Amino acid sequence: MADALTLDGNNMLDDVEEIDNIDKSNMLDVVADFPSQIEKASEIIKSAELENIYKVDNIVFSGMGGSAISGDILQAYFRDKIDIPIYVNRQYDLPRWVNKDSLVFIQSYSGNTEETLSAFKHAYQKRSKIIAITSNGKLEEFCKKRQINLIKIPQGYQPRAATGFMLFSALYALIKTGVIRLDIDKEINETIKIAKEVSQNNNKKIEIQKNYAKQLANKIIKKTPQIYSFKYYNPIAKRWCTQFNENSKIICRYDEVSESNHNDIVGWSMNPEVTKNFTCILFRDKAEESVYIEKRLEFMKKLFKTNAADTIEIEIEGKKRLSKMMYTMYLGDFVSCYLAILRKIDPTPVNIISELKEELTKI
Repeated sequence: MADALTLDGNNMLDDVEEIDNIDKSNMLDVVADFPSQIEKASEIIKSAELENIYKVDNIVFSGMGGSAISGDILQAYFRDKIDIPIYVNRQYDLPRWVNKDSLVFIQSYSGNTEETLSAFKHAYQKRSKIIAITSNGKLEEFCKKRQINLIKIPQGYQPRAATGFMLFSALYALIKTGVIRLDIDKEINETIKIAKEVSQNNNKKIEIQKNYAKQLANKIIKKTPQIYSFKYYNPIAKRWCTQFNENSKIICRYDEVSESNHNDIVGWSMNPEVTKNFTCILFRDKAEESVYIEKRLEFMKKLFKTNAADTIEIEIEGKKRLSKMMYTMYLGDFVSCYLAILRKIDPTPVNIISELKEELTKI
């Protein structure tokens, strides 16, 4: 585990009974079960009827919110591992270049996401190769009616809490169909091992002095988190941000290095009345930081220590790329839930999203 952070004396997160009173829908227990989702996804794909796919010019992941983040993660993971372009689509339609030689993953946990259902119809009209991942809903009906490849994952989760199923089902499906011919068994095994360690070290029963996720939440409370990442960790920063949005119910920002060094840092340099309201979080991975990225991150750390409320460096653990990405993502899931607890807010409900969906039904 990373070095312990200096604590501010808040021991609320050590009261498991109080945590359970706030976390009425047991989001923390669901989060703690992430490693088993990876393993269960493997069994789901083994029993799924997926045909071999021999010609693919590009891969498209189409979805929204928690159902789409797996596409971002796989796009980053495979960035320099395969020759097939990967594109993540969050629209009602698909790019014009999508055709019969495109493999389109249609991902909607509920099976009823209107943007995703619309994208399914576009993919079907274009005669694309389609693999759908869902737990239920209209998407399942569409696939059965049209005899489309369907991967059915368990029901009963919030979409953002089913990332293990969504992400690893897609990853295993790419291997099973022969689209990607890479031996990733060792990476998967290390990822499961790392995930189990994160769960063991950060679950709600582990006191704050030994629980890194609780410590991080305690440092972020009452501030707006600003996350900076680089390379493969950019979609992980996005995931942290959306988890803060949905679980913690707060505003969050994220940006990537080195792009942020061409604009973002100017705002930090001359706006102290605003920047002092932010806690900056830097993802650090010495094995992946080039001399240029390292210099940029060190420069930013110096800038933030002067102009931000606080600066936190997340030292990423693991050996292989996939395990390091999942370590960082999974840690953030716990942090967002503990931050919700500190704010005395149940992490699970997302009432404003439900309200918007209700308004859309009136169109």
